Amino acid sequence: MKIAVYPGSFDPITNGHLDVIERAAKLFDKVIVSIIRNPEKRSFFSLKDRFEMLKSSSFHCDNVEIDSFDGLLVDYVREKKAGAVVRGLRAVSDFDYEFQMALTNRRMAPEIETVFLMTDYRYSYLSSSFVKQIARLGGDVSSLVPGPVAKRLQKLKKGAR
Repeated sequence: MKIAVYPGSFDPITNGHLDVIERAAKLFDKVIVSIIRNPEKRSFFSLKDRFEMLKSSSFHCDNVEIDSFDGLLVDYVREKKAGAVVRGLRAVSDFDYEFQMALTNRRMAPEIETVFLMTDYRYSYLSSSFVKQIARLGGDVSSLVPGPVAKRLQKLKKGAR
């Protein structure tokens, strides 16, 4: 079985993330979309909220599992018996950072491949940070994020989560 891990903060998941998940699900027998738990980084949404948004947004992919982890990515990938890490690329600027990370991971775990998937051109500008800012300022994010996420972000207009 070919298993891949798609790690990220997913704070929140965007249509760009979903595009990468759906395409990875076609390439691998199983894709584990895993939320990185980083206690040093303050997330906008709780881990539980991000988990629920991912679960409700990727429901149509039978071979996608949602999980979370902390610690080294390569240790987590080994624990899950995965052979690949999936990373999404929007632009050349993403590649510089992702390339360094992939080489570092390869140094620690040469048996784990990194697979880069370019997001659809429609989402090449999209980031979770932009989505949160647009939502906070009362903008419409319904074309940027899956439906369940848009509903949660609409609450921001009212000052609640």
